[in-house]
Amino acid sequence: MKSSTGKFWKQPAIYILLLVTGAGAAMLGDRLTVSQFRANSGDSGQRALEPKLQLPRSTKDRVSKVLPPASLSGDGTNVNFIVAAVAKVGPAVVRIDASRRVKPGNRGLSPEDFFGIEPNSGGRGGIERGTGSGFVIGADGVILTNAHVVEGADTVNVTLKDGRSFQGRVLGADKVTDVAVVKIEANNVPVVAIGNSDKLLSGEWAIAIGNPLGLDNSVTAGIISATGRSSSDVGVPDKRIGFIQTDAAINPGNSGGPLLNASGQVIGMNTAIIQGAQGLGFAIPIQAAQQVAKELISTGKVEHAYLGIEMATLNPEVKQQINSNANSSLRVTVDRGVAIVSVVPASPAAAAGLRAGDVIQKINNQPIIQSEAVQEFVQNAKVGGLLQMEINRNGQIVNLTVKPGSLPVQKVG
Repeated sequence: MKSSTGKFWKQPAIYILLLVTGAGAAMLGDRLTVSQFRANSGDSGQRALEPKLQLPRSTKDRVSKVLPPASLSGDGTNVNFIVAAVAKVGPAVVRIDASRRVKPGNRGLSPEDFFGIEPNSGGRGGIERGTGSGFVIGADGVILTNAHVVEGADTVNVTLKDGRSFQGRVLGADKVTDVAVVKIEANNVPVVAIGNSDKLLSGEWAIAIGNPLGLDNSVTAGIISATGRSSSDVGVPDKRIGFIQTDAAINPGNSGGPLLNASGQVIGMNTAIIQGAQGLGFAIPIQAAQQVAKELISTGKVEHAYLGIEMATLNPEVKQQINSNANSSLRVTVDRGVAIVSVVPASPAAAAGLRAGDVIQKINNQPIIQSEAVQEFVQNAKVGGLLQMEINRNGQIVNLTVKPGSLPVQKVG
């Protein structure tokens, strides 16, 4: 017969042993987990997920003229260069709401018409409203945008990404380059970092930020498709700017927003799309936009040198079209150069003796084969400068001195 006393004391002992064993296993498991976590954290091939610490926010406002670091949430494995660029620049991208009062039937043509953008209402008169984008280039509230975004505006309202809203004042706008500068009364506003648009290569990454179709802070990405697209290539011959072409989606409302490189630096200002095109967007190179902005800030306007001619780059096909036109008396005898199609009366070109049918072959002893080169010489000469031109006129070489004048343009705003 077994003793009941032995059974009585053995059962509690088993319970105690199980408890001690379980506690030891838990402690051992915790140590193993910590050990494995620490070992994996230094492995570049596999990254362990670390718990994020929530640090208390400072009670003092940060005073800085550069963008504050943005916190990146979500799965760390999905954070790429586009996410980093947007986090860096996003706080400096603004929404611009402009409105103006129009009379019935008083709506004029704007870049939206050429780029296939749906025009604002206003044909019956009343208030015409439009939305665009912009980005801060000065910590004191200086903003760069497109001229057509604020054209003729009675009121300009600027909204920052953090929700703050300010009344904007247009310091100046230039229709010829489609660049405008807006000022808000604010200090220590986040600003963008400026890149170099003069050294862009086709195939580089391109990131666009803006408010397309009223959808704030939208991001699209693609590549630089081409550089140096002329205004005639884009379909806006009245503009004087070379465009960056990108396949990053640019839609109505993106106008005035920044185009970024992979490092999050602004390389251009988004400005145009072509009607009926897919995957084609255009931006003003940031170096050109900055130069125009400086003049607008200092004087409120920009002077553009001009000759007063309509011209065409010659090639055998263009030569044949000119010579076979029964409605024109123009005839050219050379295959290369820039043909003058017409001359504006009382213009600098007319004063210098240039005529329709002349073919520009040299400027300042430099051979000329494209119309864009003529425009570049004129712009570099500035208003009042001198240009030495070699002209082929009906097979005869004529040398003329031309003094560019100031382009008469309608004031924006």
